[in-house]
Amino acid sequence: MKILILNGPNLNLLGIREKSIYGTQSFEVYFEELKQAFPGLELSYFQSNHEGALLDKLHEVGYSYQGIVLNAGAYTHTSVALSDAIKAIEAPVIEVHISNVFAREAFRHKSMLAAYCKGCISGFGLDSYRLALQYFERLKPNKIGFGAKTS
Repeated sequence: MKILILNGPNLNLLGIREKSIYGTQSFEVYFEELKQAFPGLELSYFQSNHEGALLDKLHEVGYSYQGIVLNAGAYTHTSVALSDAIKAIEAPVIEVHISNVFAREAFRHKSMLAAYCKGCISGFGLDSYRLALQYFERLKPNKIGFGAKTS
């Protein structure tokens, strides 16, 4: 089962930026832990600070992967283009956030993406990614409708 973890802007700075919010671990180190914790999943990882690169990656894997875990960073709150891409692809997307976006600035309370995602996980630190992967791990590839969106 192929799952992409897709991170947006500024998430390349995990472990060095705003440690009180985002922690002290880099995502690259955490990704290695995830691969060990989920040996039954074929995990891929991509990060970009550029909206177009995120769109290209969604288009690239959105019809061949069985799931996408997306932390779009600030684009969550502003990107109609990412919203349209999620709506267009077949792979189910789970929106994740490291911080509790609802305990932060008001502009972070609105997601442009959530309506087209399978679900949203927010506020559990890096464990937000683990929780999303646990959802995908439970699914059976031969299940009727697997990969199809229900939104």
